[in-house]
This record gives sequence, C-alpha cells and structure tokens, in this order.
Amino acid sequence: MARQLLWGLMTGHCHCMMLKWNGKLLRSLKTHCASIICLNWEEDSHLITDDHGHTSKYEDRTSRFFPPAPKVPRMPGLVSGDNGFMDDGEDSFQELSNSSHQRFNVLCSGDKDGNICFSIFGIFPIGKTNIHNLTFPTSSDGAERTKRLLNASIHKVALSKDLCRLIVMCSGDLVDDLGEIHMAGHNEHGLHCLAMNTAIFWNRKNELHQVAQQASNIEDLTEVVRASLSVMSRQWSDAMHTYQEKFSSLSTLIMDHGLDSSPQEEFMSLLGGARTSPPVHQFLVNTLGEVGVKRISKVLCGAGKELQRIVLEHLQPAAEVIGFRMGELRGLSRWRARYHGIGLDEPLISNATEKAGMLLVQVERFMRVLSSVLQQYSNFFNWLLKCIKLLMSEPSDQLLPYNSELVIIFLKFLYEQDPVKQLLEISEADYDVEIDLETAERVRELVQFGGFSDTEYLRRTLAKEFQQLELSFKEAFQMPFTTISRKILCEDLLPLFPLPSLPKASTLMQIPTSISYYEDSSSSSSSPFTGQHQVIDYISFQVPDESFSDIVNCICIVRGFMNDSDCLKKGYSTMEAVLLCVPVDYQCVDLSLYKDSQIVLLLNKATNSSENAGDGCMIILQASDLPFVSISRSAYIHVWRLQELKDSVAYLHIEDEKARTIPHSVIAPLAVSASRGVACVFAARKRALVYILEEDEDEVSDAE
Repeated sequence: MARQLLWGLMTGHCHCMMLKWNGKLLRSLKTHCASIICLNWEEDSHLITDDHGHTSKYEDRTSRFFPPAPKVPRMPGLVSGDNGFMDDGEDSFQELSNSSHQRFNVLCSGDKDGNICFSIFGIFPIGKTNIHNLTFPTSSDGAERTKRLLNASIHKVALSKDLCRLIVMCSGDLVDDLGEIHMAGHNEHGLHCLAMNTAIFWNRKNELHQVAQQASNIEDLTEVVRASLSVMSRQWSDAMHTYQEKFSSLSTLIMDHGLDSSPQEEFMSLLGGARTSPPVHQFLVNTLGEVGVKRISKVLCGAGKELQRIVLEHLQPAAEVIGFRMGELRGLSRWRARYHGIGLDEPLISNATEKAGMLLVQVERFMRVLSSVLQQYSNFFNWLLKCIKLLMSEPSDQLLPYNSELVIIFLKFLYEQDPVKQLLEISEADYDVEIDLETAERVRELVQFGGFSDTEYLRRTLAKEFQQLELSFKEAFQMPFTTISRKILCEDLLPLFPLPSLPKASTLMQIPTSISYYEDSSSSSSSPFTGQHQVIDYISFQVPDESFSDIVNCICIVRGFMNDSDCLKKGYSTMEAVLLCVPVDYQCVDLSLYKDSQIVLLLNKATNSSENAGDGCMIILQASDLPFVSISRSAYIHVWRLQELKDSVAYLHIEDEKARTIPHSVIAPLAVSASRGVACVFAARKRALVYILEEDEDEVSDAE
C-alpha cells in the first residue's frame, strides 16, 4: 500500500508532505518546521496476530452502524478540482481507508534541523526524535562517558522491515558533554551511522494500528466539519451582506428627513397602524420595492436551505461518526494492560468523547435556531410585501399571510442581530449564548444521570465548541505521540569517514548514499524482536576523495551494523565492509540498493577521458559476492573504523558486470523500484529514462 501512495516533497524548500491517491490530493501535513531531507516508508509484511500467535484482524465496526463517511462540501460555484479535493463522485477516501489500513505501516521523515518524525499510515503522527538531543554512552580509560553529535545533519533514514530498528546516516562532530572533540587524529567532522531502537512499533503494532485507524479517520472527519462550518459561514455572510446593504439605506433616509428614531421604531409604528412616515414610504416604495423584497427573500431563504443541506449531508453525519469513533477509543483506553503503554490516556480520551457529544448537541441547536431565523425572515418579508401593496394601492389578496407577533419579535431581536453568524463564527470578543435559569439547572441535574460534566457547553457557540473539540483531540492524541517518542532510543553509533569541514551541508548533499535490508539466508538465527527470519542491513555510500589521501573514487558498502550492537554486548562483532574502487575514467553519480542484495550504480564518463565523454552507465552488482572484510569494534569510539579497509580495496571492472550504456550525461537522483523491477534515470535536456532492470537487453522508455 505504501508504494501506491505518493508523497511529494521539495528537498531543501518544502516543510510539508502531500499525500496523493491516484493523482488526487488527500492530505497535506506540516509535521516539520524545516526543509525535509529524506523519507522512508516501511510496511509490516506479516499478518497481525494475537498474543497466542493466532491471526488477529482488528475490525472497524463503524461501517456496521453508519453509511460511508461524508466528504468535504464544495463551495457553490466552484468547478471540479477548484478546491483542491477529489471529485464528489470518487470514492478515494473510502478506497484509501480500505486499502492503507489493512497492514500496519510507518512513514519516517527527516529534516534539516535534525528532527525525525514517524507517522502511521503516513498521516497519523506517532513519534519524533532529534539527533541533536541523542547521547551515546561509551567507555574511555575504564570510565563511562557520554557523547553526542555536534552540528549534526541527517542524510538518510531507513526503517528495518520488521520496524524494530532505524538506521540514520548523518554528519556531525562527535563530542563529549563538555563539548570536547572526540575524534582525534583526523578532521573531527565526519559521516556517522546511528542505530535507533524502534521496537515499540513491532511490540505494540496491534494497539498502534487500532488507535491510528480510529484517530486518522477522526482527523479526516474533523476536516469535513471544519470545511462545513467555513462554507456555511461564507454563504450566510454573503446572503446577510445583501440584506444589510439594502436595509442600511433606511437609516440614512431617516436622518435625511431629520427624524430622531430608529428603523425598528418606524417599522413598529407602521405595524401599529400609524401614519407611514416619509422615509419609510420612500424606502418601501422606491428604494426597496416589491422586486427588492422578493430578491432578498430568495437570497436569504436559498442560503438557509443550503446551510440546512450542508448540516444534514456533511456536518451532522461527520459529528455522529466522530462521536462513535471516540467512543471506540474510550473503550480501548480502559484496557490499561494493552493501551496504557502506548499513551492512550483514559481521562483525556473521555474528555474528547464528551466534547464530541457536545458538538452533536450544538449541531442540533444550530438547526433549530436556523429554522427559526428563516421562519422569522420569511414572515417579515411577507409583511413588507403586504405593506408595499397597500402603499401602492394594489390588491394584496394573493400574498402569503403573516404573523404580527413574529414581526415584533423580529424587529426586537433579529433586525440588527445575526444569531446564525454568531453561532458559526469565532469572534475576537468572547460571546456567550444566553440560556435561561431553568435550562441551566436541568443541565446540571443531568450530570447525576451520566450527562456532560462540563455544564457550560450551552453557553458556547457551535464554532467555539468545534474549537474545544479540536483542542481535546490534540491533547488526547498528543499523549501517544509523547509516549512513543520517549521509547525511541539510540543504541549504537558507527563513525564512518571524515568529511571536509567546509562546506558541511553542501558536501553532505553531494554524497550518494543508500540503506536497505535483505533477508539473510545464510543465517540460522532469528530476529530477537520478531522471531522471524533474520534480515541484514546494507549501507552504501561514496567515500569523498578528500577523506583520506590514499583513497580516491571509492564506494563503501557496510553490512550487519543493525545487529552489531547486540553482538558487541556478547564480546564480538559481526559487521563487515568492503571498499570498491571505481575506474578512474568514471564518476559515481548516485547508487541504490536493489532486491536480492543487489546494488545499482549510476556512473558518468569522466569529461576528460575518451571520445564518449559525457555518456552515462548503469551497473548492477551482486553485493553478497563482494569480498567483505570483518570490522573490529569495541566500546571505544576513537577512530574512523572503516579506515582499516584501505589495505583491502576491491576494484570494479565494468566489462565484467551487468552494465548498460546511457547515451546521455546523467544526474542524481537514481530512483529504483524493487517491486516493479525498473529504474528511472534523469539525463540531460530534462529527459527521464526508465529502464527494465530484469531484462538483459537495453529496454528503455524515454520521456521529455
């Protein structure tokens, strides 16, 4: 599923990630405050099982009781696609929900400020850590010391297939807590690998899967509520602007005639049978007229009916499903043995559930207020039409009847007030809805029978209640986020190679790197976390020529780092590495690990070599066949460990490998899909070349 979802980011520029499904924008998330550097999305390949090993699938019961979730309402007048969402006829959200949530998956993203964020299904934030805050316990001269990375920058992140470990490739200066540079004998700025323990994602994947499934759906529904309130507020505001613009001229006419009265007083005098004053006569007959009354009535009534439709088709169904899903989460939160460990806090979830119930009450009240307001406006306009006919001495028998008492109520409470707007909008000044003492007392009495503990909710507006609901959701879902973040720990650090100190960021971005995991068929041991077949990590990167004077044009491949920290505790190391020297007439542009322990290298002909200067080349290597050398490790971190590979460099002979010539100069990045067996190469003249890696012949698709 993760492969079917497209996340867009602009490295170095974009702070947000965009989730697309079949080309349609579903969600834009701003989980980062700095430019995003790298992404890695890993899906659990195993079926969800219970504690006894039986297949266990969490059933989302919502579809039993509710129809498909409502979609975001579109503003009238917008054509399909103008509002950035999917067409109403498409079931993209339903398709996403049915597909993406079947298997547990985690998106990991790193940014320029050193933050690493984790999101379940790519949309529900579940954890965060920062490499600047990580510490590494080490031994030196028999004493325990704590180290950290200074000026650290993330380059690549990769979750293991079992979600239990995260490898982070980053640059930085290894220092102690006092700031003393720890890497002696070389440039202190270098490339490092961190091994992060993310076993919480595996150990509690069932619980996290269930919580994320409910929470992500709730967040989708809150977007429906937010958009509904926004569209309703906009439509009602436009309709009331038409009304106020026309009726404001009456106040001007009253002042021009030198009268000291208000429009309401003039209308009350007219209703009481007194002589019609000149300003009212002029307003009704000349300024407003029969056509004007009918036009304003049509606009207001049309807006009111549209608001009722949005409530019934979007707002109310969304609020009902939110309440149900929060109730499901409240039930889970009471199972403390399973869910307390991932931060599902019962009081916070119960508070959010109560807020969801309050929103439903507010929606019901809004519908009653809106219906009453529309009735009173309609009655007022019927009376005005009757008055205009009488003033113009025209028959009025065919007009709809009106209620004089409702006209009085309208002039007293609605002529210059807008309760619908007050309920829909959050004003700068706190606005409290007035409720009678009897209603307030009944609300307090209901607490004894399981009613809402917050008895002041009826004094809040619909918009304010939704704001309170969002705040309660944020507090409730922040607790799992904080709890999981605390359980993501750094277990190991491996200094790789020194890097030129200046410019650090630009040098790092130019280093081709890749991290991937393959099943270790030669190992009979099983994973200490999952009990499944062991996987082995492969970390590949180009060694900068400036790192060591006697190492040039080399690629380093390290394997076994992920599990090496466990072996070090037992007194031995399983990590291996190899230095692969590329021919001098080629330059490594990018590299990527492929399936079955294969590595794809993207090379360019050196510009000063042969007559084919500028041509590219793509090579597929079998990493398991390379002459790996064991790397000695201990608890001491004081040297660049891979420096000892200088005496065992392997040389790449392109003519002996599976190579393809590319008739263009190529640039990074190299995109490889193991599931589809293709590679995408970006070449000169804005050309994209797609190669089928499984074919021996050069089969390529060209796109300008």
